[in-house]
Amino acid sequence: MSKGTTVRMWRRTAIMLGIILVIGFGTLIIGLFKLQIIDGNSLYQMAAEQQLNDTKIEAKRGTIYDCNMKPLAISATVWDVVLEPAYITTEEEKALISNALAEILSMDSQEIRDKIEKNSKSYYCIIKKKIEVQQRDAILEFESNNNITQGIRLIESNKRYYPYGSFASRLIGFTGNDAQGLSGLENYYNDSLSGIEGRMVTARNAIGTDMPFEYEQMVPATDGYSLVLTIDEVIQHFLEKSLEEGIAANDVRNGATAIMMDVNTGAILGMAVKDKYDFDLNNPYEIADPDIKAEIEALPEEQQGEQTTNALMKQWRNKAVSDTYYPGSVFKMVTASMCLQESLYNEDSMFVCGGSIRVGSHDIGCHYRAGHGSENFVRALCNSCNPAFATMGLTLGNDKFYQYYSAFGFSERTGIDLPGEAEDIFFSKDGTMSETDLAVASFGQNFSITPIQMLTAAAAIANGGNLVTPHVVEKVVDNAGNIISTASTHSKRQVISKDVSDRMCAILQQNAIDGSGANGYIEGYRIAGKTGTSEKIADYNETGVMTYIASYCGFAPADNPQVAMLVYYDNPQGGNYYGAMVAAPTFKSAMQEILPYLGVEKQYTDEELEEVDIKTPNVMGKDLQTAISDIINNGLNYVVNGSGSTVVAQIPKTTQSIPRGGKVILYTDQASYDAAAKVAVPNFVNMTMAQVNELGMSSNLNISISGSSLSGDVVSVKQSIPEGTQVEPGTVVTVTFAARDSVL
Repeated sequence: MSKGTTVRMWRRTAIMLGIILVIGFGTLIIGLFKLQIIDGNSLYQMAAEQQLNDTKIEAKRGTIYDCNMKPLAISATVWDVVLEPAYITTEEEKALISNALAEILSMDSQEIRDKIEKNSKSYYCIIKKKIEVQQRDAILEFESNNNITQGIRLIESNKRYYPYGSFASRLIGFTGNDAQGLSGLENYYNDSLSGIEGRMVTARNAIGTDMPFEYEQMVPATDGYSLVLTIDEVIQHFLEKSLEEGIAANDVRNGATAIMMDVNTGAILGMAVKDKYDFDLNNPYEIADPDIKAEIEALPEEQQGEQTTNALMKQWRNKAVSDTYYPGSVFKMVTASMCLQESLYNEDSMFVCGGSIRVGSHDIGCHYRAGHGSENFVRALCNSCNPAFATMGLTLGNDKFYQYYSAFGFSERTGIDLPGEAEDIFFSKDGTMSETDLAVASFGQNFSITPIQMLTAAAAIANGGNLVTPHVVEKVVDNAGNIISTASTHSKRQVISKDVSDRMCAILQQNAIDGSGANGYIEGYRIAGKTGTSEKIADYNETGVMTYIASYCGFAPADNPQVAMLVYYDNPQGGNYYGAMVAAPTFKSAMQEILPYLGVEKQYTDEELEEVDIKTPNVMGKDLQTAISDIINNGLNYVVNGSGSTVVAQIPKTTQSIPRGGKVILYTDQASYDAAAKVAVPNFVNMTMAQVNELGMSSNLNISISGSSLSGDVVSVKQSIPEGTQVEPGTVVTVTFAARDSVL
């Protein structure tokens, strides 16, 4: 072979070798690039998953407090039970542990035994989550008694508790099994309450078996923030109690709500949403109404799921923010404010009501079919006269009416910090409407708003004209009490002037004294208010039967408003459906307890002072003549039972309120007191005042009169002690009166 051929062969060989090396190393480099750069993160993750077991550690959810730091929702410590099967090696240990844990945890022992054997090389096997302290203590006792140091671990976790069960249930809301808020404040503030999850990273060996706890790494969870509400537990209790009484007394079929707001800040002091049956926040998936539950259980199985879901959604619904309704005559306070602000009318402006008014081709009737005749602006509101307010609306015109409607906040959500707030339903998005629509809208018909919108507008009328944002959380705080955020109390805008606000307060106070709002009046507390009775057209269209919303909206004290309240009953079926007869007594009963609690002092008129109850003097232990003198000097009468010379007992008890001129029963020896026969309380309801007083006197009972101005045609609607109750002679029975003709 020639030298030239050899050189060429070497050259070709070198070239081929170079090509092979380039291709080989290039492929290797590309492969390494793909593994490290392109697929590096995913491969690293896969390797970590093979080598490490990552378990989430639930963060402790923040507490929900009322405004006085009373806990309404708390996260208490519970424990997860974790087995370490790799340490449980003998048959005796497996049997001992599985049988004992089955008894303590109410589980099947074979199920536990199977988990031990299936995970025989594991050091981390959860068998039950969130056990209570009693079960934890039983496990610790079992371990101690049997000298068990390995094989069972108890890992701290958290569980949500609601100390007061059904209290404020629609407001507070609840969490699911994953500790996520599902309704109410728990849902709206879930991110703040939840905290940050921790991690427990457990190592695995080459064959994928968990390694002992010495190889674990713990990343602790960060606790969630807590909420301090504007809600006062005491006020909330008064609202809920009053609603429960109203629902029972008026056979309310579709629930009720009562909301109290600080008119100057928008802080919600109480928000009660009640039904005939209330659900327990600790067991929210249980249908509270036994009748509905029975109906669902009677359905075919394939239909039960959907009906259960529907029932639960209704059960959890917060009517205060999520339901819309026709406000009815309560809205007249808004229309009146519009007219005064535009100087279209003043307090002396006159109207003539003939029982109806013709608008276009429609006759719009007054609730008083005979007509109110000639009436001024103030009496038109006190009479709740629809023709007068239709006239006001038509004088305002579409543009001005809708301008104020929007300014009062009805065309937008209030922005309250609760989930599911509904929007209004108006005639059109831009406010255009027919002449008839405008006329009926002026007295609150044919458009829908939410209860919280109506109360917010009433607060603006009361506070000088400023529209505030309602809110239920005052501040968010961390574990150390440091404030993370606070609610804004700034006014959105001024809707009416301070002058118009003051004038409306005076008019609404007059309405509460002797007008349509009189059944919500409380002597001494300067109540301002308005009733509402509105039709539920949707129910009528669906069933052919008209149902109603009965409401009362008011504030106090009228000369310096501090709080406003709206009471709303959906579909009362107890014989009355008018706001004055259904909602006003609830407004009154709640305010009678709340205003003294808030420190609002009574300021009686001269007329009220003559009727006000007085405190029974303490004459216990006094000689009879001195006791009689004390009673007479306090404007009271007396009856003496017994032959002694010293008072050993008295009815009514010391310092109990008793009507002026009432009767105090004095007992001068123990035998006469012991022998005194009790009397049965008669039925005082649906009587005139004279009939009640006569019956009380003949029954030897003291009657305390409660009600509106108590002038005109009034009838008793409620008594403080149920009929048939056995009581001592002289006991005070409070009888509440309401005006027959105050219906709207």
